[in-house]
Amino acid sequence: SGLSQEAGSVEQLSLHCAEGSLEWLYPTGALRLRLAPRLPPTSAALKGGSPPHVTACIKPTGTFRGAQLYLEREGVLELLLPEAPRPRARCFSSLPQEKVALFLQATPHPDISRRIAAFRYELRGDWLARPALPAASPGAEGACRPCNDTEILMAICTSDFVIRGSIRSVSNDAELQESIIGVSATRIHRQKFPLFQAAGRAGRPVGSIRTPLRCGVKPGPGTFLFTGWLHFGEAWLSCAPRYRDFQRIYRGAQRTRQNPCEFPVD
Repeated sequence: SGLSQEAGSVEQLSLHCAEGSLEWLYPTGALRLRLAPRLPPTSAALKGGSPPHVTACIKPTGTFRGAQLYLEREGVLELLLPEAPRPRARCFSSLPQEKVALFLQATPHPDISRRIAAFRYELRGDWLARPALPAASPGAEGACRPCNDTEILMAICTSDFVIRGSIRSVSNDAELQESIIGVSATRIHRQKFPLFQAAGRAGRPVGSIRTPLRCGVKPGPGTFLFTGWLHFGEAWLSCAPRYRDFQRIYRGAQRTRQNPCEFPVD
C-alpha cells in the first residue's frame, strides 16, 4: 500500500517467481521491480551454448489506475503501460546479463480516491524458440508463418496442450487484436490444465485457442492437431498442421529415427 510510503520514495522489490501478480493500493512514490526469475536450465545452457533470452509479459487489470509502468533497461526508461491502459499484455525480452527492471511510478492526483495499480506477470526463459507471443511487437517475424516439420515434431513433445479436433468458429477481437478459434476436440493428447471440457453429457470437449489477429485465421474443414502454450491462463496457438499432414511427417521421422518423442498416431 502506498499509504505506508513516503511521498517521493522508491521501494525496491525482486520478482523471483516465474509468474505472479502485484497489487499496489493508493500508489505513492514509486516501486522498482527487479526481474530475477528462478528459471530451470535450458538445453542450450546445459550444452554450454549461449544463454537464452528471458521474456517477460505484463498484463494490467481492467481497473489499473494511479500509476504508469516503465521498462528500465540499462538505465533508460521506456513506457510500457500508461495510466488506464487497455487490458492487453505487453511483452519484452532481454539477455540474462542485461540490467532490466520494471519501474512503477505513481501519477499525481488532486484527490485521495481509491486507486489500484495491479497487473499479472509471466517470466519465461524459453518462449523465443518458436511460440508466437500474442503481445510481441506487431512486426515480429515468424509470428504467423506455418511451422516447419521440425517445429511440428518438437511442438507435440513440449507444448502445454496437444489437441486433435476441428474448427467450430473464429471470432475476432479488434480491441485486443486477437482471434479466438473455437475448437471441438476429438482427442485430447495433452493439456496441463482443463482447457477443453465436455459440453453436456455426451458432447465432445470444446475450448478456445487464441492467435494474433494479424495472422488472419479463417474457419476451414478438416481435422487439425492444435498445439500451443498457456499465456495468462489462456491457450495460445503455436503449430496446427492438418492431422493427415502430421501423420505423414511423424511416420517419416519414425522411419529415420528422428522423432524427438513417441506419439500415438492412428
